[in-house]
Amino acid sequence: MTSAIPDTSATSLLRFATAGSVDDGKSTLVGRLLHDSKSVLADQLEAVEHASRSRGHEAPDLALLTDGLRAEREQGITIDVAYRYFATPRRRFILADTPGHVQYTRNMVTGASTAELAVVLVDARNGVVEQTRRHAAVAALLRVPHVVLAVNKMDLAGYAEEVFAPIAEEFAAYAASLGVPEVTAIPVSALAGDNVVTPSAHMNWYGGPTVLEHLENVPVVADPTGDPARFPVQYVIRPRTAAHPDYRGYAGQLASGVLRVGESVTVLPSGRTSTVAGIDALGEPVDVAWAPQSVTVRLTDDVDVSRGDLIAPTAGAPGTTRDVEATVCHVADRPLRVGDRVLLKHTTRTVKALVKALPSRLTLDDLSQHPYPGELAANDIGRVVLRTAEPLALDAYADSRRTGSFLLIDPADGTTLTAGMAGAAFAAGVAEPVADDEGWDF
Repeated sequence: MTSAIPDTSATSLLRFATAGSVDDGKSTLVGRLLHDSKSVLADQLEAVEHASRSRGHEAPDLALLTDGLRAEREQGITIDVAYRYFATPRRRFILADTPGHVQYTRNMVTGASTAELAVVLVDARNGVVEQTRRHAAVAALLRVPHVVLAVNKMDLAGYAEEVFAPIAEEFAAYAASLGVPEVTAIPVSALAGDNVVTPSAHMNWYGGPTVLEHLENVPVVADPTGDPARFPVQYVIRPRTAAHPDYRGYAGQLASGVLRVGESVTVLPSGRTSTVAGIDALGEPVDVAWAPQSVTVRLTDDVDVSRGDLIAPTAGAPGTTRDVEATVCHVADRPLRVGDRVLLKHTTRTVKALVKALPSRLTLDDLSQHPYPGELAANDIGRVVLRTAEPLALDAYADSRRTGSFLLIDPADGTTLTAGMAGAAFAAGVAEPVADDEGWDF
């Protein structure tokens, strides 16, 4: 039986997202990162070279490595989230290349929702613009722990430190006001390759890491023992065979924390307690499991446990509630309105819910709150109050991105309507709206 918890101070996998304003060179930066890190297959590079020549370019247009949709290549913009997988000797990466347009805010939310780091691009000639602030706000909303400011097109700004420094200071101050815990500013030229994978010979005044060096070395996984254990049950295993006539296990992925054999646990939302009798991982018994392992948990008592239940240590079990207040990003074309009946999917549990109120809509340009907007349209971010038909064991999103997030689903056709984050919107800096029944405008 295994009892050792691995050292997670340096993880082998980093999920990160990129965002930037139109024509800031985001797709070119991603293409340069893939190309210079030798993560592009020969046939992919040949296809890009052919497409570039057909457009009259002398050199390969590396942006074509990520802009895969026909509409993206025709317009020279990013529309959908493009996922790319690559690796270096030091780390594996999952990259979500997200769009920069205002009307594709929902796509950025999708791409950054699981990211541990966000790369925000700005054009050195334009500095911090409205869209830059919007992307920083989305990263803060999603509690992305690490943010990189890539000041691109430094070759067009004479590689001057006097251009880079004010941009870095302005962005860092804005991000800090949103509660972003860390910002790393890097001057780059995606077109020329300066400070993307290899250090620039034109910016001797910069002594920090390249983009790839930072991605390879940034710590992104905390000690799992520091978080309370949360085990959403995905499936109940009852073989009922001659070899296992009485076996009853609860399979799922540990969302956070560490679970140990012999530990007292509570099953939510029922509130019944038991003790962990055993843990099976990959068919072998172990005495400890840690996030994000997929395991089967066995309990000493025959309590009623089914898919959607949450097993947590009794000492740190979350409370249950039917009243949910959250920040949401509406992703569907159909508006979300007060009175709508929806399905709320939280981890492996799906319950019926009613939209009781929409207290505010957030304007990301200046972080102002529009009270009681009446509805949330596609790409809108706002506050919502929900009443569920059954209790949920919901953590605050600030405490757990896994068990503090949820989806609202259309019960008629199963369409995803809204992505939700329970609790306060920002870590700091933005005031919540005050409820006022006279503020209704519909």
